[in-house]
Amino acid sequence: MSIETIQGVPVSRGALSPEEQAALLTDLRAVAQAAPPFSPMTGWGKPMSVRITAAGRFCWFSDRRGYRYIEAHPETGQPFPPIPEAALRVWRTFETRADPDCCLINHYREGARMGLHQDRDEADFSFPVVSLSLGDPGLFRIGGTERKSPTRSFWLHSGDAMALTGETRLAFHGIDRIKFGETALLAGGGRLNLTLRRVAKAD
Repeated sequence: MSIETIQGVPVSRGALSPEEQAALLTDLRAVAQAAPPFSPMTGWGKPMSVRITAAGRFCWFSDRRGYRYIEAHPETGQPFPPIPEAALRVWRTFETRADPDCCLINHYREGARMGLHQDRDEADFSFPVVSLSLGDPGLFRIGGTERKSPTRSFWLHSGDAMALTGETRLAFHGIDRIKFGETALLAGGGRLNLTLRRVAKAD
Protein backbone atom coordinates (compact mmCIF):
# COMPACT_ATOMS: atom_id res chain seq x y z
CA MET A 1 0.00 0.00 0.00
CA SER A 2 1.75 3.18 -1.18
CA ILE A 3 1.25 6.54 0.53
CA GLU A 4 1.58 9.95 -1.13
CA THR A 5 1.24 13.42 0.36
CA ILE A 6 -1.64 15.49 -1.03
CA GLN A 7 -2.11 19.05 0.24
CA GLY A 8 0.03 18.12 3.25
CA VAL A 9 -2.03 15.00 4.06
CA PRO A 10 -0.74 11.40 3.72
CA VAL A 11 -3.11 9.57 1.36
CA SER A 12 -3.17 5.98 0.12
CA ARG A 13 -5.05 5.91 -3.18
CA GLY A 14 -6.87 2.62 -3.68
CA ALA A 15 -5.92 1.29 -0.26
CA LEU A 16 -8.71 -1.26 -0.73
CA SER A 17 -9.37 -3.00 -4.04
CA PRO A 18 -12.95 -3.13 -5.40
CA GLU A 19 -13.22 -6.71 -4.10
CA GLU A 20 -11.99 -5.68 -0.65
CA GLN A 21 -14.41 -2.76 -0.61
CA ALA A 22 -17.34 -5.06 -1.37
CA ALA A 23 -16.25 -7.50 1.35
CA LEU A 24 -15.90 -4.67 3.88
CA LEU A 25 -19.34 -3.37 2.92
CA THR A 26 -20.80 -6.77 3.85
CA ASP A 27 -19.12 -6.48 7.26
CA LEU A 28 -20.48 -2.94 7.69
CA ARG A 29 -24.02 -4.10 6.97
CA ALA A 30 -23.66 -6.50 9.89
CA VAL A 31 -22.41 -3.62 12.07
CA ALA A 32 -25.41 -1.50 11.05
CA GLN A 33 -27.80 -4.35 11.84
CA ALA A 34 -26.40 -4.65 15.36
CA ALA A 35 -25.99 -0.89 15.86
CA PRO A 36 -28.57 0.92 13.66
CA PRO A 37 -27.41 4.26 12.18
CA PHE A 38 -28.83 7.39 13.78
CA SER A 39 -28.69 11.16 13.21
CA PRO A 40 -26.90 13.08 15.98
CA MET A 41 -28.20 16.50 17.00
CA THR A 42 -26.12 19.64 16.90
CA GLY A 43 -25.71 21.69 20.06
CA TRP A 44 -28.60 23.88 18.95
CA GLY A 45 -30.97 20.94 18.39
CA LYS A 46 -30.78 20.46 14.61
CA PRO A 47 -30.28 16.94 13.18
CA MET A 48 -27.02 16.50 11.26
CA SER A 49 -27.26 15.67 7.56
CA VAL A 50 -25.16 12.51 7.98
CA ARG A 51 -26.28 9.32 9.70
CA ILE A 52 -23.73 7.58 11.89
CA THR A 53 -23.00 4.37 13.72
CA ALA A 54 -19.79 2.85 15.00
CA ALA A 55 -17.73 -0.25 15.67
CA GLY A 56 -15.32 -0.71 18.54
CA ARG A 57 -15.51 0.43 22.15
CA PHE A 58 -16.58 4.02 21.46
CA CYS A 59 -18.89 6.05 19.22
CA TRP A 60 -18.77 9.82 18.81
CA PHE A 61 -22.05 11.47 19.84
CA SER A 62 -23.62 14.92 19.88
CA ASP A 63 -26.76 16.45 21.38
CA ARG A 64 -27.73 19.62 23.26
CA ARG A 65 -25.28 18.66 26.01
CA GLY A 66 -22.40 18.87 23.53
CA TYR A 67 -19.92 16.54 21.85
CA ARG A 68 -18.59 13.39 23.53
CA TYR A 69 -17.88 9.69 23.12
CA ILE A 70 -20.31 7.02 24.30
CA GLU A 71 -19.81 3.29 24.93
CA ALA A 72 -23.37 2.09 24.25
CA HIS A 73 -25.75 2.69 21.35
CA PRO A 74 -28.01 5.67 22.19
CA GLU A 75 -31.17 3.82 21.14
CA THR A 76 -30.54 0.14 21.94
CA GLY A 77 -28.24 0.59 24.94
CA GLN A 78 -26.03 -2.21 23.59
CA PRO A 79 -22.23 -2.10 23.08
CA PHE A 80 -20.99 -1.48 19.57
CA PRO A 81 -19.77 -4.44 17.44
CA PRO A 82 -16.06 -5.14 16.88
CA ILE A 83 -14.17 -3.18 14.23
CA PRO A 84 -13.95 -5.13 10.93
CA GLU A 85 -10.52 -6.60 10.25
CA ALA A 86 -10.21 -4.89 6.85
CA ALA A 87 -10.54 -1.48 8.53
CA LEU A 88 -7.93 -2.46 11.13
CA ARG A 89 -5.50 -3.38 8.36
CA VAL A 90 -5.87 0.09 6.85
CA TRP A 91 -5.22 1.69 10.26
CA ARG A 92 -2.04 -0.37 10.69
CA THR A 93 -0.70 1.09 7.45
CA PHE A 94 -0.46 4.45 9.22
CA GLU A 95 -0.11 3.45 12.93
CA THR A 96 1.33 0.35 14.61
CA ARG A 97 1.64 1.27 18.31
CA ALA A 98 -1.94 0.29 19.18
CA ASP A 99 -5.18 -0.51 17.35
CA PRO A 100 -8.07 1.97 17.27
CA ASP A 101 -10.86 1.72 19.82
CA CYS A 102 -13.40 3.59 17.67
CA CYS A 103 -14.46 3.22 14.05
CA LEU A 104 -17.01 5.93 13.35
CA ILE A 105 -19.11 5.22 10.26
CA ASN A 106 -20.67 8.26 8.56
CA HIS A 107 -23.25 7.78 5.79
CA TYR A 108 -23.47 10.71 3.37
CA ARG A 109 -26.68 10.64 1.36
CA GLU A 110 -27.57 13.07 -1.42
CA GLY A 111 -26.95 16.65 -0.27
CA ALA A 112 -25.18 15.64 2.95
CA ARG A 113 -22.02 17.43 4.05
CA MET A 114 -19.84 17.87 7.10
CA GLY A 115 -18.84 21.36 8.20
CA LEU A 116 -15.31 22.27 9.25
CA HIS A 117 -14.46 20.81 12.64
CA GLN A 118 -11.56 19.49 14.72
CA ASP A 119 -11.20 15.99 16.16
CA ARG A 120 -9.97 16.90 19.65
CA ASP A 121 -12.01 14.82 22.11
CA GLU A 122 -9.44 12.01 22.17
CA ALA A 123 -6.92 11.41 24.98
CA ASP A 124 -3.69 11.26 22.95
CA PHE A 125 -3.19 13.44 19.86
CA SER A 126 -0.03 11.55 18.91
CA PHE A 127 -2.33 8.91 17.42
CA PRO A 128 -3.76 9.74 13.98
CA VAL A 129 -7.33 9.88 12.78
CA VAL A 130 -7.44 7.53 9.79
CA SER A 131 -10.21 7.95 7.21
CA LEU A 132 -11.38 5.32 4.71
CA SER A 133 -13.80 6.22 1.89
CA LEU A 134 -16.36 3.88 0.29
CA GLY A 135 -18.82 4.75 -2.47
CA ASP A 136 -19.26 8.13 -4.14
CA PRO A 137 -16.35 10.61 -4.23
CA GLY A 138 -16.24 13.24 -1.48
CA LEU A 139 -14.61 16.67 -1.69
CA PHE A 140 -12.43 16.86 1.41
CA ARG A 141 -11.48 20.29 2.75
CA ILE A 142 -8.69 20.90 5.25
CA GLY A 143 -7.37 24.04 6.87
CA GLY A 144 -5.15 24.80 9.85
CA THR A 145 -5.58 24.68 13.59
CA GLU A 146 -7.57 27.93 13.58
CA ARG A 147 -11.07 27.99 12.11
CA LYS A 148 -10.21 31.01 9.94
CA SER A 149 -7.02 29.44 8.52
CA PRO A 150 -6.85 29.15 4.70
CA THR A 151 -8.20 25.85 3.38
CA ARG A 152 -7.42 23.55 0.46
CA SER A 153 -9.45 20.69 -1.00
CA PHE A 154 -9.03 17.41 -2.84
CA TRP A 155 -11.27 14.51 -3.84
CA LEU A 156 -11.37 11.22 -1.96
CA HIS A 157 -12.51 8.22 -4.01
CA SER A 158 -13.84 4.82 -3.05
CA GLY A 159 -11.08 2.74 -1.47
CA ASP A 160 -8.88 5.74 -0.62
CA ALA A 161 -7.45 6.10 2.88
CA MET A 162 -5.84 9.12 4.53
CA ALA A 163 -4.58 10.17 7.95
CA LEU A 164 -4.70 13.34 9.98
CA THR A 165 -1.39 13.12 11.79
CA GLY A 166 1.45 15.31 12.94
CA GLU A 167 0.84 18.92 11.93
CA THR A 168 -2.60 18.08 10.48
CA ARG A 169 -3.85 16.07 13.47
CA LEU A 170 -5.78 19.04 14.90
CA ALA A 171 -6.52 20.76 11.61
CA PHE A 172 -10.06 21.89 10.85
CA HIS A 173 -11.53 19.69 8.12
CA GLY A 174 -14.82 18.66 6.57
CA ILE A 175 -16.65 17.34 3.49
CA ASP A 176 -18.07 20.02 1.20
CA ARG A 177 -20.06 17.75 -1.11
CA ILE A 178 -20.21 14.33 -2.74
CA LYS A 179 -20.63 13.33 -6.37
CA PHE A 180 -23.87 11.52 -5.65
CA GLY A 181 -24.52 8.45 -7.80
CA GLU A 182 -20.99 8.38 -9.23
CA THR A 183 -20.41 4.76 -8.16
CA ALA A 184 -22.54 1.65 -7.79
CA LEU A 185 -20.98 0.36 -4.56
CA LEU A 186 -23.82 1.58 -2.31
CA ALA A 187 -27.37 0.75 -3.37
CA GLY A 188 -29.08 4.07 -4.09
CA GLY A 189 -25.80 5.99 -4.10
CA GLY A 190 -24.00 7.84 -1.34
CA ARG A 191 -20.73 7.66 0.53
CA LEU A 192 -19.55 5.87 3.65
CA ASN A 193 -16.64 7.36 5.54
CA LEU A 194 -14.94 5.30 8.22
CA THR A 195 -12.79 7.23 10.68
CA LEU A 196 -10.61 5.15 12.94
CA ARG A 197 -9.14 6.65 16.09
CA ARG A 198 -7.79 6.05 19.59
CA VAL A 199 -10.18 7.60 22.10
CA ALA A 200 -8.69 6.28 25.36
CA LYS A 201 -5.00 6.30 26.21
CA ALA A 202 -3.14 3.23 24.97
CA ASP A 203 -1.90 0.81 27.65
